[in-house]
Amino acid sequence: MRTLSPEDFKDKIDSMYRLVLVASRRAAQLARPDARPLVRCDSRKPTVIALEEVLQGKVTYRSEADDEEDYLE
Repeated sequence: MRTLSPEDFKDKIDSMYRLVLVASRRAAQLARPDARPLVRCDSRKPTVIALEEVLQGKVTYRSEADDEEDYLE
């Protein structure tokens, strides 16, 4: 199994904070008994699988300016 580093995600996601949010949400989904990973991974840990999915571009996020404005109002 290879070691993941923050540098691996530089071109995939705009900040480490967002990476943690996206990966943690996906890991929570993967922790459910009926969940299936989107990539092949040597690990069975949901967090590692989620990070690998982000790294391979299978899991992304979307951010809209309207979402932030609605939250602030």
